[in-house]
Amino acid sequence: MPYVIELLNTDRTMISLVGGKGANLGELSKLEGIRIPNGFCITVEAFNRIMETASAIKDLMNQLSTLTLEDQDRIKELSSSLRSVIEGIPLPEAQVEEITLALNSFEPGTAFAIRSSATAEDLPTASFAGQQDTYLNVTGKDAILEHISKCWASLFTERAITYRILNSIDHHQVQMAVIVQEMISPEVSGILFTVDPVTSNRKVSSIDAGFGLGEALVSGLVNPDVYKVRSGEIIDKKINLKKLAIVPLNEGGTQHMSLPPAQQTMQALTDNQILELESIGRKIEEHFDAPQDIEWCLADGHFYVVQSRPITTLFPIPDAADQDNHVYVSVGHQQMMTDAMKPLGLSFFLMTTSAPMAQAGGRLFVDVTQMLVSPVSRPVVLDALGRSDPLIKDALLTVLDRENFIKIIPADEAPSQPDTATVKPAQEPQAPADFDPSVVSDLIHRSQASLETLKQDIQAKTGPELLDFIQADLKELKALLFDPLSMKVLMAGFDASKWINDHLELWLGEKNAADVLSQSVPNNVTSEMGMALLDVADILRPFPIVIEALHHAKEDDFFEALFGLEGGQEAMEAISAFLDRYGMRCPGEIDITRRRWAERPSAIVSVLLSHIKNFEVGESKRKFEDGLKEALNKEAEILSRLRSLPDGEDKARETQLRIRLIRDLSGYREYPKYGMISRYFIYKQALLIEAARLVGEGILQDNEDIFYLSFESLQEVVRTKQLDYEIIRKRKIEFQTYEKLKPFRVMTSEGEMIAGAYKRDSLPDNALLGLPVSSGIVEGRARVILNMEEADLEEDDILVTTFTDPSWTPLFLSIKGLVTEVGGLMTHGAVIAREYGLPAVVGVVDATRLIKDGQRIRVNGTEGVVEIL
Repeated sequence: MPYVIELLNTDRTMISLVGGKGANLGELSKLEGIRIPNGFCITVEAFNRIMETASAIKDLMNQLSTLTLEDQDRIKELSSSLRSVIEGIPLPEAQVEEITLALNSFEPGTAFAIRSSATAEDLPTASFAGQQDTYLNVTGKDAILEHISKCWASLFTERAITYRILNSIDHHQVQMAVIVQEMISPEVSGILFTVDPVTSNRKVSSIDAGFGLGEALVSGLVNPDVYKVRSGEIIDKKINLKKLAIVPLNEGGTQHMSLPPAQQTMQALTDNQILELESIGRKIEEHFDAPQDIEWCLADGHFYVVQSRPITTLFPIPDAADQDNHVYVSVGHQQMMTDAMKPLGLSFFLMTTSAPMAQAGGRLFVDVTQMLVSPVSRPVVLDALGRSDPLIKDALLTVLDRENFIKIIPADEAPSQPDTATVKPAQEPQAPADFDPSVVSDLIHRSQASLETLKQDIQAKTGPELLDFIQADLKELKALLFDPLSMKVLMAGFDASKWINDHLELWLGEKNAADVLSQSVPNNVTSEMGMALLDVADILRPFPIVIEALHHAKEDDFFEALFGLEGGQEAMEAISAFLDRYGMRCPGEIDITRRRWAERPSAIVSVLLSHIKNFEVGESKRKFEDGLKEALNKEAEILSRLRSLPDGEDKARETQLRIRLIRDLSGYREYPKYGMISRYFIYKQALLIEAARLVGEGILQDNEDIFYLSFESLQEVVRTKQLDYEIIRKRKIEFQTYEKLKPFRVMTSEGEMIAGAYKRDSLPDNALLGLPVSSGIVEGRARVILNMEEADLEEDDILVTTFTDPSWTPLFLSIKGLVTEVGGLMTHGAVIAREYGLPAVVGVVDATRLIKDGQRIRVNGTEGVVEIL
């Protein structure tokens, strides 16, 4: 293997030899109309030879492999040691000879740019942008050899080590090539993104440009000009003040130079140059078939590309059957599950829902384009989604305000009935006489009976018969979820709450009165789960030795740690009984692949310990009775005030009927999902037994490999007993990438992410806006918690997190307020917050970033405002 290879002789198949940067530059050199500076690459063979030279390197690398992100001091120490050793090793004679020969093809005194090119760099899943070092304007063979060693050593900068740990990349598997290119002394340089980096719009290119070398931009010394181009047209220009430039020195190296005042405000590129550069970017993007981050420079009237890497942080766009513009709404923001889902989880949810959905980035989206184009269905979808999440409505209105993005059907050409396959229209409140409270009990009984039948019938099923059985049983699940009577109960409870809030604000000037009236309602399986865990805490509380053991509980010996302890048997029985009823729950539970509490009982330990610490015996009964008393008192107060108004008896009678609906029906809101998740867990247990058989037959390597197959693919594997394992490997890598992405509420087929905004004025200082979902005002300590298992709460605490689903409910008993980044009026966190009487504000954008753990905050759940005090 050679130690040196010309860039012109490299291509994308040679990443393992010349690294990502070298491979990409080789590809670019072959494109007509694309210029790159002349140069050569020192291959990874040279790096490997150096790494084998010193025995100390192997020991340091082994130590590095044991570190985590928390070991920053140790990372710094090992980084320094590794770089020092590598830079101190002289290059072998054979390498020096090949490098010298390559240098001799250039004019004497030529200056060079020396750049790293790692084998895990500029890849579709990890760009490694800025992680290794670049050295500019290096002259003379000795200096070039020295900086080659520095490039190798930069593979172990603190930032590069941390980046690899963050991306789960093995330090031993990454190797380093070095690019040596003729130095270009540019008039202008900068960065071209073939995607708008702010909005992610794939149709808009964004160009940063400044005078001199691009290092001034990269290092943040100057604010560059920013130009936006769409389809060959400049759509925006921002000309910034550029006081400095970095320029090369004749004797080598670079210096900062102050620009003349007249040049500081000049447009760095002419309009024609901007359009030429955008065209170059689109050609490169087309060649690599992916959006690109391109470093360029302009010298003597020609553009040179010095680097092009894929942009790895973009959220994928759902596939569409046509080339028309589309608008997508995130399902995860409505389901309280914005995390990426594994393929099997996506399959099950798609087979469960009645709405057509698209997949992208491990998430689900609904294409609402056809509902927006019609003047009949447009107000329906905007109203329905707006009541759930005002940010979604505002984002959709932003799209509708854009001329010609989607073609609006004239009113006289619109269909007579709206398309309501995905979004149900707001219904008129149902007549209270239509409902007998026993209907809720009947619905719950039907669901429970169906679950018991499923448990019995699935036990004897194996192989293809099992998969066929599950597929058929999903029809029963859908029948339960979308039962017309069940939907009528849900809608009636919601409409009653809306009627109460609308009318009492009008009649009494009281906002969100239904929140208090919703406390301690019957048949709320999620709030009952929270109370049940309080009862478990009561059983454990008399046994200090059990409590101590729980502080050290590990999931692999959770129950074993309690065996033989005083109170251990009682604890095991109480926890087991809780898990028998609620063990199918977990964070992100709509993804069937997530580990359930029954599979990982240690997940509830931190909440149990908080309950033991914060409450006395009998707290569950007290909380329920206190909530019931507050609700009944509120009802009496409201009715009394109404009777004193004109037509007061009629108003009171109508209101009391709606209050009865709220108390009789609203608790059922939580049950359909409980039934769905219960069924999912039964399916999952049976499928994992089948997976174990496939592992035993050598078809799978691990039981959980089935999580990376769609249901249809799993059916085929079970039927044929064959699997291309590369599919599993590829999907695991994809999932790791998807986990790092953040979906927005609304996105377009151009890839643009639209967040939406609240429309309110006169906010207090340091205030954040959100959606008010549970009334009241409370102050306390913010506890920013992203993982329920890490919760250590006091009674004065306010929970701040990204989103909550039913699995978070037990935490609600230990807090006095709730703030989430995602949520709507009828999502689970909002429903339970109202039942427990917790002031809550949801949909607070970036709450977990803007609010610091431990800060004192005020939550106004009536107005939807969070103040940082």
